[in-house]
Amino acid sequence: MSQTQQDRQKDRPWLIRTYAGHSTAKASNALYRSNLEKGQTGLSVAFDLPTQTGYDSDHVLSRGEVGKVGVPVCHLGDMRTLFDQIPLEQMNTSMTINATAPWLLSLYIAVAEEQGADVTKLQGTVQNDLIKEYLSRGTYICPPEPSLKMIADVAEYCYTNVPKWNPMNVCSYHLQEAGATPEQELAFALATAIAVLDALKPRVPAEDFPALAGRISFFVNAGIRFVTEMCKMRAFVDLWDEILETRYGVDNPKYRRFRYGVQVNSLGLTEQQPENNVYRILIEMLAVTLSKKARARAVQLPAWNEALGLPRPWDQQWSMRMQQIMAFETDLLEYDDLFDGNPAVDAKVEDLKAGARHELSNLESMGGAIGAIDYMKSRLVDSNADRLGRIEAGETVVVGVNKFQKGEPSPLMTGDGGIMVVDPAVEQEQITRLNDWRRERDTAAVEKALADLRAAAANGENVMPASIAAAKAGVTTGEWAAQMRTVHGEYRGPTGVSGAPSNKTEGLEDLRSAVDAVSDKLGRRLKFVIGKPGLDGHSNGAEQIAFRARDCGMDITYEGIRLTPEEIVSKALDDEAHVVGLSILSGSHIPLVEDLMHRMREAGLGDTPVIVGGIIPDDDADRLRAMGVARVYTPKDFELNTIMKDIVTLADPKAVAAE
Repeated sequence: MSQTQQDRQKDRPWLIRTYAGHSTAKASNALYRSNLEKGQTGLSVAFDLPTQTGYDSDHVLSRGEVGKVGVPVCHLGDMRTLFDQIPLEQMNTSMTINATAPWLLSLYIAVAEEQGADVTKLQGTVQNDLIKEYLSRGTYICPPEPSLKMIADVAEYCYTNVPKWNPMNVCSYHLQEAGATPEQELAFALATAIAVLDALKPRVPAEDFPALAGRISFFVNAGIRFVTEMCKMRAFVDLWDEILETRYGVDNPKYRRFRYGVQVNSLGLTEQQPENNVYRILIEMLAVTLSKKARARAVQLPAWNEALGLPRPWDQQWSMRMQQIMAFETDLLEYDDLFDGNPAVDAKVEDLKAGARHELSNLESMGGAIGAIDYMKSRLVDSNADRLGRIEAGETVVVGVNKFQKGEPSPLMTGDGGIMVVDPAVEQEQITRLNDWRRERDTAAVEKALADLRAAAANGENVMPASIAAAKAGVTTGEWAAQMRTVHGEYRGPTGVSGAPSNKTEGLEDLRSAVDAVSDKLGRRLKFVIGKPGLDGHSNGAEQIAFRARDCGMDITYEGIRLTPEEIVSKALDDEAHVVGLSILSGSHIPLVEDLMHRMREAGLGDTPVIVGGIIPDDDADRLRAMGVARVYTPKDFELNTIMKDIVTLADPKAVAAE
């Protein structure tokens, strides 16, 4: 071995995480402890949709959603159970939580204090990025301005009291999941960070601002075009450094470091030949680990079967082993940056930076990220439509989907169907524990804590101290969020789908003619009502169906996310829908569709065809059809025009739509 090799300083590995949580706090605690024993070096907590959107497990909107996509945390007792026998002072915990971030962090701090931890030593992150929630993920509660104020509350509180904590994680991950181009991902994320820093700057002394800016971290996505994605990360590093130095005058390079965690792309994972996803995940990880200059400091990988349903512990272990092999078996961490001075890389980085600067300037002219929410949402919907159009046309090859479709059945899919299914009994058990908690707490202390919290929010004070006091008093997640709704009001984000057709109608002539023909038979324009029942905020599928149906000439109604079955049926009745479409990606399709179909019959709409799309196992699809659902679509049904033909057929009063 040469002296150079011996002297080479090996880089430390990134934090190795898996995004995990399901069913109950007790079950999730067992999963966390098991993962830590397997070599995981940090925790990444997935909360269920009621917790993310500020509802208790027994709220009407929580039906079917409890414990499905994450762990339910309704109060201090749940948080205590979640971290039982896990010393928080020694842990690095990432919590993917946004609208209720002040509350969940308050519960975490309260549990840490119960454990006897020194709160100033706590390390971790709350995502706490509401702007991307309006654009892509949909777990917002309040309007943008008070939401931005609460982000700043958390950052200001942590800077003083929990200095090692990352109080805000600018999340471009979901922007890419919603179809963002690399330039859009760069610009929209950096515009969000600028909005947060502008809100923070007046809150602290000027000499303290650079250190506070240095606590802002990012959470990004890495897709399959891994050279472009690696260049995107290098562009992020350069642009963040540039913004902090020129816009904010941060002189210390240490505070201008672009610190980021990553989960690689879930959008590109396929239901068809799902074993291929293992390779996709590995290749996508290369984009955020190969370049030392732009290497992630924390990585979590999806599992190969996430397009099918909830991964099992073994599936998560397989993804974790992928990280460990890269970090500990290869020599990657022994070298300086492999791409410095590479002309192809340098040119691509400069192109991405130029595109991002142009878009940032555009956003600035609209008043920054808050003022440009509607614009950014519509641009994401357009970009996603372009992406899907390229896949449908075969211009973008997806192996096993639009090319090389023939293959052997996957042995990974045998036995339990290749996924984990949450026991429906979990919901009622969680509600029983919640009722026990409410019964045993000090009602007077809760009422005082809620009054103090409401007053703090109404008076523009930092909500963190009152939230921590409320956590200790036994307040629930739904009660905390209710105070925010009372003071600030609720908000319905833009859908990004206008009523007017786009310029993407080329190739739709036959479908447009079929829609015209059926509309003539119906005596009015074919009416298609699209709804998202429950709390699932992943609206990409519904948006693209609405976008294409509109361009095919249908009269569409799409009012966005978070509707009750009752509201959807009421809309179908008012609009005299010919077809009703539901999109549900959270796994809660059985109870929600059952409720909706019952209400359709009660309203005299039993003959109106209902179609359902989502991540739906075959057995569940059979159950939905038995309930009367006319068609069930899953991610493998990527050809939107085929779905459009089905809608025309279902709406045709004589069931003889033009072929």
